[in-house]
Amino acid sequence: MTPFSFRLLRKDPATGARLGLMRTAHGLVQTPAFMPVGTQGTVKGLLPETVRDIGAQIILANTYHLYLRPGHRLIEDMGGLHRFMNWPGPILTDSGGFQVYSLAGLRKITEEGVLFQSHIDGSRHVLTPEKAVEIQESLGSDIMMCFDECTPYPADHDYARKSMERTLRWAKRCRDAGKTGRGALFGIIQGGMYPDLREKSAGETVKTGFDGYALGGLSVGETKEDMLRVVEIAEPLLPDDRPRYVMGVGMPEDILACVTRGIDLFDCVLPTRTARNGMLFTNSGKLVIRHAQYRNDEGPVDGDCDCYTCRHYSRAYLRHLFMAGEILALVLNTIHNVRYYTRFMETLRAAIRSGEMAGFREDFEKKRGDGDRVHDREPL
Repeated sequence: MTPFSFRLLRKDPATGARLGLMRTAHGLVQTPAFMPVGTQGTVKGLLPETVRDIGAQIILANTYHLYLRPGHRLIEDMGGLHRFMNWPGPILTDSGGFQVYSLAGLRKITEEGVLFQSHIDGSRHVLTPEKAVEIQESLGSDIMMCFDECTPYPADHDYARKSMERTLRWAKRCRDAGKTGRGALFGIIQGGMYPDLREKSAGETVKTGFDGYALGGLSVGETKEDMLRVVEIAEPLLPDDRPRYVMGVGMPEDILACVTRGIDLFDCVLPTRTARNGMLFTNSGKLVIRHAQYRNDEGPVDGDCDCYTCRHYSRAYLRHLFMAGEILALVLNTIHNVRYYTRFMETLRAAIRSGEMAGFREDFEKKRGDGDRVHDREPL
């Protein structure tokens, strides 16, 4: 029997935001929660101890990448992914569906699964629903994702329907494939931007029965309005006593919009990827540290931030490091961005708990505006 459970603690009557608690074999996760992405068994630029100190409760790792390198059997022989990467907390593993989707010309989708060529050495592999579950069980995942076909954007209705129906069939095979019973299994809802397909996918996936439910096929080029419309279609069809996860989202304003539509769990490469590119998140918007205006700036990145970077270093120093190409710039930037996200989620949870969510949303939008739209799913 899986040691996973979810308890809904409070639902904000004014906004629909949910406060919850997930229990896993490696600890508790308060929701809504954000998962830093550790695709290859590491959150880029950070020690696992730093990730924990920053406030991350759970991280995401990727089936596709760890299967190809160093191999799931090696990781299993080394005691599982938690021990291998020295991360004691919960781990959610993506099934690899999105990465296979991004291979485009290097893969062929069949009813059995996906035949693909490795982006590393060109070797050929077949990833099936059963194989995806086997790999995730070998890794020792706390939360495993069903293998799905990530519907491209844009896609016509007929293609989206066939893709969604294949994902439903694959979901049942994933459910039946589990052998260890140690990890939770989340079903993934597909259907492109089509309301009738999303409704059918949600209804059938819930009927199959999973520990949690995710919305896939988002943050792949669609507008923010389309993304939120998909969330609004699916959310009423999902059970209250299971966590809801929107995959690959995203910008803080998008996370807030989804939280107020009843979503509990998020992941995104944005905090780490933009940190390496010199873009930092603050309570008043985005800050690009390479800009000349920060050359003599003695202030921290964000005066409201309690992270190690903001407590010890100036914008001027961070700009110097970045312009000089120093590795420390990427480390300090990443510490700040990941802490911004974890602190943002802490504040969200506090607002839901105190019944002040509507005021929090109004204050946030006043400070930041709509923000720039950044697509946050990174191929491979």
